[in-house]
Amino acid sequence: MTGFHASVDLPVPVEVAYAYLSDPRNRPEWQSSLRSVTVPADEEPRLGQRWQETTSVGVRPQMEITEMDPPLVWAERGWWRGVSATLTLGFARTPRGCRVDISGDVDGRGAWAVPATVAGRLAGIAVAADVRKAGKILARRTT
Repeated sequence: MTGFHASVDLPVPVEVAYAYLSDPRNRPEWQSSLRSVTVPADEEPRLGQRWQETTSVGVRPQMEITEMDPPLVWAERGWWRGVSATLTLGFARTPRGCRVDISGDVDGRGAWAVPATVAGRLAGIAVAADVRKAGKILARRTT
């Protein structure tokens, strides 16, 4: 299992960041590796909600929200073949907006162990870049 951590400051209120980042329907707009998500358009995010993602390389993980404590914590888990991953976003107010603390892990079994380790080592950088992109999108909408 390979863990990752990062923090990103966003120029928007914590409630705005939480509402946007915790809704799987928004993911293709800000997550660079995603092409689409399959979740009912009228289904609001909720604990236990499940959806499927389609990545730019054709991987289709199953996802589930595992923790929701608005506007403080949101977490998910995902799995595809021999790989599983978790992601937790912690939100805190800052004088200029909010900070998103990112943590998670990637685990692989069998033939998936090495690719999962590589993915885990890159995940913190990738997720932080995606959250920064989300912050730019939100800043444009709120100004």
